[in-house]
Formats: sequence, structure tokens, C-alpha cells
Amino acid sequence: MMSNLSVDHLLGIKYLKKSDIDLIFKTADNFKKIINQPIKKVPSLRDITIANLFFENSTRTKLSFELAEKRLSADVINFASASSSVKKGETLLDTVNNILAMKVDIVVMRHPNPGASVFLSRNIDAKIVNAGDGAHEHPTQALLDAYSIREKYGEVEGKKVVIVGDILHSRVALSNIYCLQKLGAEVKVCGPSSLMPKHLDALGVTHFPDLKEALQWCDVANVLRIQLERQDVNYFPSLREYAMVYGVDKEVLDGLDKEITIMHPGPINRGVELSSDVADSDHAIILDQVENGVAIRMAVLYLLAGKIKNN
Repeated sequence: MMSNLSVDHLLGIKYLKKSDIDLIFKTADNFKKIINQPIKKVPSLRDITIANLFFENSTRTKLSFELAEKRLSADVINFASASSSVKKGETLLDTVNNILAMKVDIVVMRHPNPGASVFLSRNIDAKIVNAGDGAHEHPTQALLDAYSIREKYGEVEGKKVVIVGDILHSRVALSNIYCLQKLGAEVKVCGPSSLMPKHLDALGVTHFPDLKEALQWCDVANVLRIQLERQDVNYFPSLREYAMVYGVDKEVLDGLDKEITIMHPGPINRGVELSSDVADSDHAIILDQVENGVAIRMAVLYLLAGKIKNN
């Protein structure tokens, strides 16, 4: 196994090798042991400064990264564009260069524009972690999802995973497809045809129009939130009708002739894509995903910081 990542930044799963993912998982295993101990902090990044730049609203991802950084004893700067000079017309590069003048080593960035983190990695001298760029990629979410499947089943290879919902607007779906395929899982998608991207064939993924058929096929269903904030037209008649056709409830699960695992990246629209009795059931590993998110983000930050020290 490699002891170093083959990349200098985490810009997307697309750029990782399987050996990178294996290294991140092995490192996360060690950190998961630490965060379940009474003293949850390690001094690994005591001399590293990390800036969290969130140009889009985020609660769960931002909190997860902050907790990971504090568990590693890093110095943390939080930047929210809503209350910043970005509102006054400052460019992304100006904003980041001002922050780098404060001697920042790693930048964790969420941005509404696809490719923003790649642009940054080419223009500034810091390690970049993509915390979501538009409807493009969300690599740490895909890593924690795959890690949670590995934890549940012992391995990802050979597992059948269906991603249900708004594939067209979802950065989680694209990153998950890349990650699961690299780890040897079989991936299919399910949802209204209007919410399927045109390039599914190029990704080697097929589409189930029927939810029950998809759930009967899979071992794991990763159910996504409808991204209403990214939809500029109506892609389906109403949320009520979407829930009737593609909502996963107890009746749907009870109709299967096997048990499957339910995942969700959050936040859940209860009563739309998942009913409460499914979200809170033994089928769901949603809270495990949240816990694993901290361990995965600790692993990513630790491994990228190691590249700073090696330079």
C-alpha cells in the first residue's frame, strides 16, 4: 500500500487512483479509533493552518470539516462569503490571496461554480480540498459513503448500489459513481427521466425508471435530496407526486424479498425522498455516514498536510 497520495489536492474522485482511496480508508480507520476514545484530539496538524471558504450555504459539511480540523489540532480560519468582500465584487483569486497572505496551508472550499477548486489549485500555493463545486463533484461525501458501505459489508467490491433521485443536479451522485466504480461496485441510478443527465452511458451507468425494480436489484440504496435550489424549471409535476412514485417508505421496503441498506447524504426532506419510519429504521446507516464523515475528512487533511511537510 502507498504511504502517500498520488495527488497534491483533493479536487474530485475523478483524479484519484484506487490506491489513493484505499490509503484514505486505512488512515480513516485509525482516526475512527481515536474519535471514539475519551480524548478525541491528536496533535497531528498542530503547525498547520486551514481556511474553510464556503461560498455556498452549508451546515453539515462545514461542521464536519471544522470538527475534523479541531480533532487534528489545526489552526482554523472560517470564511463565509455572505458577510465578506465577495459581496462588494472581490474576485475569488483576490479573496484567496488575501487569506493566503495569512500563511494558510490548506484551503477547504465550497463554491457554486463547477471547476472552481481546480482553478484555485492552478493559481495558488496551498493544498485544496473541494467541499463541493456546483453540480460537479463532492469528493469527501463520496469517500464517506463508500467507507460506510465498506464498514457495513466488509468490502465495496461486488456490491450493487443504486443512487435514487435527482442525478442531474447532484455532485454527490457523480462523485459516488466515480468512487464506487473504482472500488469495484456495480452502480445504477433511479429516478424520473427528466432528472437523468445525458451522459449516463459515458459513465457506464444504466437507469431504472421503476423504484421497486431498482430496490429489488440493489444491496444499497443511496437516496438523494431533490435539489430544488438548482432547478430553474419544473422537472416533475410536484413534490407530492415525486414522493408517491420515488419516495422510499416502509411499505416499499416491506414489499422486497430481501433486506437492503438505506443511505442519505442529508439533509433529508422527510416525507419526500424518505419517510421518517425508513430514515429512523435499522435499514438506514445515515448516522454512521455522519460519524464516518469526520474520520474521512481527518484522513484527507492529514494526508495532504503530509505532502506539505514532504515538499
